[in-house]
Amino acid sequence: MPLSREMERLRAEHAALIALARIVTEMLKAPGPSRMTELASARARLRETLVRHLKCEDWILYPRLRATGDPDLMHITHEFELEMGDLAAEYVAYDDKWTAERVEAQWSEFRRDTIEAFGMLTTRVEREERELYPLADKLYAAASALDPPITGEATISS
Repeated sequence: MPLSREMERLRAEHAALIALARIVTEMLKAPGPSRMTELASARARLRETLVRHLKCEDWILYPRLRATGDPDLMHITHEFELEMGDLAAEYVAYDDKWTAERVEAQWSEFRRDTIEAFGMLTTRVEREERELYPLADKLYAAASALDPPITGEATISS
Protein backbone atom coordinates (compact mmCIF):
# COMPACT_ATOMS: atom_id res chain seq x y z
CA MET A 1 0.00 0.00 0.00
CA PRO A 2 1.42 3.44 -0.85
CA LEU A 3 2.69 5.44 2.09
CA SER A 4 0.09 8.15 1.46
CA ARG A 5 -2.75 5.67 1.99
CA GLU A 6 -1.03 4.22 5.04
CA MET A 7 -0.75 7.73 6.49
CA GLU A 8 -4.46 8.35 5.85
CA ARG A 9 -5.27 5.10 7.60
CA LEU A 10 -2.98 5.85 10.55
CA ARG A 11 -4.56 9.28 10.98
CA ALA A 12 -8.04 7.79 10.78
CA GLU A 13 -7.05 5.30 13.46
CA HIS A 14 -5.79 8.15 15.63
CA ALA A 15 -9.16 9.85 15.28
CA ALA A 16 -10.95 6.59 16.12
CA LEU A 17 -8.75 6.02 19.18
CA ILE A 18 -9.43 9.51 20.51
CA ALA A 19 -13.17 9.16 19.84
CA LEU A 20 -13.31 5.79 21.60
CA ALA A 21 -11.30 7.14 24.54
CA ARG A 22 -13.79 10.02 24.84
CA ILE A 23 -16.71 7.58 24.84
CA VAL A 24 -15.13 5.54 27.63
CA THR A 25 -14.14 8.70 29.53
CA GLU A 26 -17.75 9.91 29.44
CA MET A 27 -18.86 6.60 30.94
CA LEU A 28 -16.27 7.03 33.70
CA LYS A 29 -18.11 10.11 34.96
CA ALA A 30 -20.79 7.89 36.47
CA PRO A 31 -20.42 7.47 40.24
CA GLY A 32 -20.49 3.70 39.80
CA PRO A 33 -20.33 1.11 37.08
CA SER A 34 -23.19 1.36 34.63
CA ARG A 35 -23.71 0.69 30.94
CA MET A 36 -21.27 -2.21 31.29
CA THR A 37 -22.15 -3.69 27.88
CA GLU A 38 -21.45 -0.38 26.14
CA LEU A 39 -18.26 0.06 28.16
CA ALA A 40 -17.02 -3.42 27.23
CA SER A 41 -17.81 -2.80 23.57
CA ALA A 42 -15.99 0.55 23.46
CA ARG A 43 -12.99 -0.92 25.29
CA ALA A 44 -12.82 -3.87 22.89
CA ARG A 45 -12.95 -1.60 19.83
CA LEU A 46 -10.28 0.65 21.35
CA ARG A 47 -8.00 -2.30 22.08
CA GLU A 48 -8.45 -3.75 18.59
CA THR A 49 -7.81 -0.39 16.91
CA LEU A 50 -4.78 0.39 19.06
CA VAL A 51 -3.10 -2.97 18.55
CA ARG A 52 -3.71 -2.83 14.77
CA HIS A 53 -2.42 0.76 14.66
CA LEU A 54 0.76 -0.04 16.56
CA LYS A 55 1.48 -3.07 14.39
CA CYS A 56 1.10 -0.95 11.27
CA GLU A 57 3.55 1.59 12.63
CA ASP A 58 6.02 -1.12 13.66
CA TRP A 59 5.79 -3.17 10.49
CA ILE A 60 5.24 -0.52 7.81
CA LEU A 61 5.83 3.08 8.84
CA TYR A 62 8.99 2.81 10.93
CA PRO A 63 10.83 0.53 8.48
CA ARG A 64 10.01 2.87 5.58
CA LEU A 65 11.19 5.90 7.51
CA ARG A 66 14.41 4.16 8.60
CA ALA A 67 15.07 2.98 5.06
CA THR A 68 15.39 6.55 3.79
CA GLY A 69 18.88 6.81 5.24
CA ASP A 70 18.10 10.39 6.29
CA PRO A 71 19.89 10.84 9.65
CA ASP A 72 17.24 13.15 11.15
CA LEU A 73 14.39 10.92 10.07
CA MET A 74 16.19 7.82 11.30
CA HIS A 75 16.88 9.52 14.65
CA ILE A 76 13.28 10.58 15.34
CA THR A 77 11.98 7.21 14.15
CA HIS A 78 14.36 5.48 16.56
CA GLU A 79 13.23 7.78 19.40
CA PHE A 80 9.58 6.95 18.77
CA GLU A 81 10.33 3.23 18.60
CA LEU A 82 12.21 3.35 21.91
CA GLU A 83 9.47 5.34 23.59
CA MET A 84 6.84 2.95 22.27
CA GLY A 85 8.58 0.02 23.84
CA ASP A 86 5.91 -2.53 24.44
CA LEU A 87 2.95 -0.16 24.38
CA ALA A 88 0.70 -2.73 22.74
CA ALA A 89 1.61 -5.35 25.33
CA GLU A 90 1.24 -2.83 28.16
CA TYR A 91 -2.20 -1.78 26.95
CA VAL A 92 -3.30 -5.39 26.52
CA ALA A 93 -2.09 -6.13 30.07
CA TYR A 94 -4.03 -3.10 31.40
CA ASP A 95 -7.11 -4.19 29.47
CA ASP A 96 -6.82 -7.82 30.59
CA LYS A 97 -6.43 -6.70 34.21
CA TRP A 98 -9.76 -4.89 34.08
CA THR A 99 -12.28 -7.68 33.58
CA ALA A 100 -15.96 -6.76 33.80
CA GLU A 101 -16.12 -8.22 37.31
CA ARG A 102 -13.10 -6.26 38.47
CA VAL A 103 -14.39 -3.03 36.91
CA GLU A 104 -17.62 -3.40 38.88
CA ALA A 105 -15.80 -4.29 42.11
CA GLN A 106 -13.08 -1.61 41.85
CA TRP A 107 -14.74 1.21 39.92
CA SER A 108 -12.65 4.02 41.41
CA GLU A 109 -9.37 2.25 40.68
CA PHE A 110 -10.52 1.39 37.16
CA ARG A 111 -11.43 5.02 36.53
CA ARG A 112 -8.03 6.20 37.77
CA ASP A 113 -6.06 3.63 35.72
CA THR A 114 -8.13 4.31 32.61
CA ILE A 115 -7.77 8.08 32.81
CA GLU A 116 -4.01 7.64 33.22
CA ALA A 117 -3.80 5.21 30.28
CA PHE A 118 -5.88 7.48 28.04
CA GLY A 119 -3.78 10.50 29.03
CA MET A 120 -0.65 8.71 27.83
CA LEU A 121 -2.43 7.59 24.67
CA THR A 122 -3.62 11.11 23.88
CA THR A 123 -0.15 12.56 24.45
CA ARG A 124 1.33 9.94 22.16
CA VAL A 125 -1.19 10.56 19.38
CA GLU A 126 -0.67 14.33 19.57
CA ARG A 127 3.10 13.93 19.44
CA GLU A 128 2.98 11.59 16.45
CA GLU A 129 0.66 13.99 14.61
CA ARG A 130 2.91 16.95 15.42
CA GLU A 131 6.40 15.43 15.01
CA LEU A 132 6.47 12.11 13.19
CA TYR A 133 3.65 12.13 10.66
CA PRO A 134 4.67 15.41 8.99
CA LEU A 135 8.06 13.81 8.28
CA ALA A 136 6.36 10.81 6.72
CA ASP A 137 4.24 13.18 4.63
CA LYS A 138 7.41 14.88 3.36
CA LEU A 139 8.85 11.49 2.48
CA TYR A 140 5.73 10.64 0.51
CA ALA A 141 5.75 14.02 -1.24
CA ALA A 142 9.40 13.57 -2.20
CA ALA A 143 8.76 10.06 -3.50
CA SER A 144 5.74 11.27 -5.48
CA ALA A 145 7.78 14.05 -7.06
CA LEU A 146 10.29 11.49 -8.30
CA ASP A 147 7.61 9.23 -9.74
CA PRO A 148 4.70 11.45 -10.89
CA PRO A 149 1.45 9.76 -11.81
CA ILE A 150 0.78 9.14 -15.48
CA THR A 151 -1.97 11.37 -16.85
CA GLY A 152 -3.78 11.44 -20.16
CA GLU A 153 -4.32 8.61 -22.58
CA ALA A 154 -1.55 6.53 -24.00
CA THR A 155 -1.34 6.40 -27.77
CA ILE A 156 0.41 4.01 -30.00
CA SER A 157 1.93 5.49 -33.12
CA SER A 158 3.26 3.56 -36.01
